Amino acid sequence: MFWLAVASAPEQLTPMADPRLLIEERLGAGARLELNEAQTRHAGTVLRLDAGDTLRVFNAEDGEWRARISERSKRTMSVRVEDFLRPARATPDLELLFEPVKRHATDLIAEKATELGVRRLRPVTTQRTIAETVRTDRLMSIAREAAEQTERFDLPEIAEVVSLTKALDGWRLTRPLIFADEEGEAPPIVDVLRTFSLAEKVASEREPDEGRRHTRGVATLADIGATERPSPPTPSPQGRGGLSLLIGPEGGFTAEERRMLRALAFVKPVTLGPRILRAETAVIAALSLIQGLWGDWRA
Repeated sequence: MFWLAVASAPEQLTPMADPRLLIEERLGAGARLELNEAQTRHAGTVLRLDAGDTLRVFNAEDGEWRARISERSKRTMSVRVEDFLRPARATPDLELLFEPVKRHATDLIAEKATELGVRRLRPVTTQRTIAETVRTDRLMSIAREAAEQTERFDLPEIAEVVSLTKALDGWRLTRPLIFADEEGEAPPIVDVLRTFSLAEKVASEREPDEGRRHTRGVATLADIGATERPSPPTPSPQGRGGLSLLIGPEGGFTAEERRMLRALAFVKPVTLGPRILRAETAVIAALSLIQGLWGDWRA
């Protein structure tokens, strides 16, 4: 039997007991914060905090600070910022394009993608979409709680639902899109990610050649409908190009959609293994591998 021992990052070996609260306002020593009703309810009811208790407040600009609750009423809570604890740490330029699924599964995708360090979540519809309605306000609430619990400093961007074709229109060719294609021949995702890691060592980004069809460095609707697949530019995953992941519907992409995706220079078809995974499982598995071989798990 094989056992895996997981060690925390160095700064998490001695975790601070104080709960965390994301604050959009500017933070600094002596600053006085007035929590709104939702924040007060969360701090008082969920976190069970009261006057005199300490907590950690943070955001992506000002980092993390220790603060103390000075006053509490039924609907509001006053907090005074005291000591600076640590600077903010950015998440990698990683985005997830995913098919809206059943409500619980979509909630799980938003939660786990936030925990795994995704910077942008982009729900897209395809020809086999069943659940086209996505409450972005609900997903943002889920993402906020996940960020507070997982030592993250920022919130992911959550876009409104658009069609897959529209999402691909104007795509920057220096940004690879990993496409989980379980119905065709494709290399394992691990092999593709390793080529990205190697590319970081031997080359930086380069723009597409002038003679290629994509002279502006972005894909157009005309390109998306084409069948020719020009040579893709060399990806630079941690550079300004970033990396994107596309996970499709539970029934898979249609043959037409698969042909369209495979014809695009920036798309990297991959397989996630010998078993067919549910959409939410595929998201977690793929993001874990991406962070381990490309993202900030290597830091």
